[in-house]
Amino acid sequence: MSKILIVEDEEKIARFVELELTHEGYEVDKAVDGREGLEMAEENEYDLILLDIMLPKLNGMEVLRRLRKTSQLPVILLTARDAVMDKVTGLDAGADDYITKPFSIEELLARIRLALRKRQANAMPLLSCGDLVMDIARHTVSYKGENIELTGREFSLLQTLLENQSIVLSRDILMERVWGYDYMGETNLVDVYIRYLRSKIDDRFKTKFIHTIRGVGYTLKLEDENA
Repeated sequence: MSKILIVEDEEKIARFVELELTHEGYEVDKAVDGREGLEMAEENEYDLILLDIMLPKLNGMEVLRRLRKTSQLPVILLTARDAVMDKVTGLDAGADDYITKPFSIEELLARIRLALRKRQANAMPLLSCGDLVMDIARHTVSYKGENIELTGREFSLLQTLLENQSIVLSRDILMERVWGYDYMGETNLVDVYIRYLRSKIDDRFKTKFIHTIRGVGYTLKLEDENA
């Protein structure tokens, strides 16, 4: 469950957004001024902040500037309709997005989902096996720093193998995880794509990451592992 902090001094707006977010399954906290909002953001773990710009005690821009010194927590600014410079200044200061008042709750929810997906993607770890490295967030693969161009399906197949290093995966399991349970294509598709990966990795760099376990399936491990 994602936890969201609403920093908004207009009680009706804050309460309306709180109810809608709670209904969508989010956990919600509220702050009524900038100073309180900054303190709550620094003292608690949140997944996203909805931050009004016009706040008492400490305005939203200053809250954002101070927050960005220590955190990259997603922030969506709530701005006035005609405050173009507020939007520009806010984005330059590190805001992830903005939405103008009055706004529809559907648009706000969509922007929240987008910001949370981006945060999740950026938090994805690197997968590696020796000098073979996959960056899931950036959708890149490299060997000793040299880029390896893969198609989307090749990337998914390699990711599955990297996530299950030294575990033998059958062709049926690979079909289910990479192509989906309801795929009705050629039965040798896994073998074809394994050959593609080998040509782009093992053959190209004179390595041996991908191993065939005869009669069972495939596994990925370092060449000298268990040697």
